[in-house]
Amino acid sequence: MAMNIPFRRELNFIYGAVAEVAPGIRRIVAENPSPFTLYGTGTYIVGRGDVAVIDPGPADSAHIAMLLEGLEGESISHILVTHTHTDHSPGCRLLQEHTDAKTYAYGPHGSGKLEQGVPVEEGGDMDFQPDQLVRDGDVLDGGDWSIKCVYTPGHTSNHMCYQLREHKALFTGDHVMGWSTSIISPPDGDMGAYIASLEKLLEHDDEVYWPTHGPSIADPKPHVRAFIAHRRRREEQILACVGQGVHHIQDMVPLMYTELPEFMYPAAARSVLAAVVYLVGKGKLRTEGEVQLAARYRLA
Repeated sequence: MAMNIPFRRELNFIYGAVAEVAPGIRRIVAENPSPFTLYGTGTYIVGRGDVAVIDPGPADSAHIAMLLEGLEGESISHILVTHTHTDHSPGCRLLQEHTDAKTYAYGPHGSGKLEQGVPVEEGGDMDFQPDQLVRDGDVLDGGDWSIKCVYTPGHTSNHMCYQLREHKALFTGDHVMGWSTSIISPPDGDMGAYIASLEKLLEHDDEVYWPTHGPSIADPKPHVRAFIAHRRRREEQILACVGQGVHHIQDMVPLMYTELPEFMYPAAARSVLAAVVYLVGKGKLRTEGEVQLAARYRLA
């Protein structure tokens, strides 16, 4: 059954200003707005005194300078990265020019796929190498805070969410956002892993989500259920398209994304490809040769 996703785009912020958004949580938004980042990358600060910084953002020296100005008199003890897209992790290198804090992440770009022998095309932050690897369930302790690592592959194979345990607040990166669904782009993006990671969050006790882009999500579980239903509906649309004689992804996209501007079609096609890979794996679709954007698909 299709469900309406309760999207929300409103966000009160000033570029370059560190603002408290909840007890123990501050945010500064980088000025890198786009159709993929909404207003820009939201860099989060957890705690007071000895703090953790989550997703320093793009390689933007002005953003890092304003972050450091907002933390004057405090010390950064941890730099956490949700994943290695270029709007999330490159700021680590600039930030580490001013602090001895280590970076924490699941791994470099492609981690989670490279170990399986899946080559990952360039496009992420290929230079990022975390100082400290973290795994699902790991706990990082600060002066007045503790953060639990929640592994959520799908958007990327190295995507990690972080739960501020004292407030049951989950920093969701690009895994779950309040203003948009996430693009799942193979080979690093994986629809099966993404849906499994969404279902995993339904077992958690988080009370609020703080995505890296856009506003918070105050009622997480209905939002996650709507995301899962949305992906299932996309699968149904793909199968319906093929059943009606539309055999190529490029021809499915305009039929499935009727309200999307045409310049976004290539990104939508990547998510359709991810769903097609998933459906081929489940035995619902077939193709001759490699599963790719240009292939011709038929019902199994």
